[in-house]
Amino acid sequence: MKSLYDASRVAEVKDRLARLQTESPRLWGKMNAPQAVAHCCLALDWALGDRHPPRLFAGRILGRIVKPFVFRDDEPLRRNSPTSPDLLIADQRDLAKERERLCAQIDRFAAGGPSACTTNPHPFFGRLTAEEWAILMYKHLDHHLRQFGA
Repeated sequence: MKSLYDASRVAEVKDRLARLQTESPRLWGKMNAPQAVAHCCLALDWALGDRHPPRLFAGRILGRIVKPFVFRDDEPLRRNSPTSPDLLIADQRDLAKERERLCAQIDRFAAGGPSACTTNPHPFFGRLTAEEWAILMYKHLDHHLRQFGA
């Protein structure tokens, strides 16, 4: 499966991220491109263990039911998938700054490998292995890049 531990996937994501423009029209959702990039930075904060969000009530109930469907293949995440309140970005952001920050986090995650990945539970899915985190982070980045046609 596609993962941020794969150097070719890291290069692909960063290339697509470089093509993203502030005015890129969204195909779904509410965030603009700079907000989506900032949102992805926050998600990587979770994977790196820099932030420890609480488990969501819905995740405690539905997380283990949905998890096998997300991790069974390379199928992209669905459009308009719900997001954790901890990841919502409402203020305006500078795309260049957010892109730089996200690329640095992607590099840190990929270079650190499994030992740099958090052991804290995901707020919706619960406990994830380092490889599951790497798959989920790739899928999440892909989801938001597709959201803007990148």
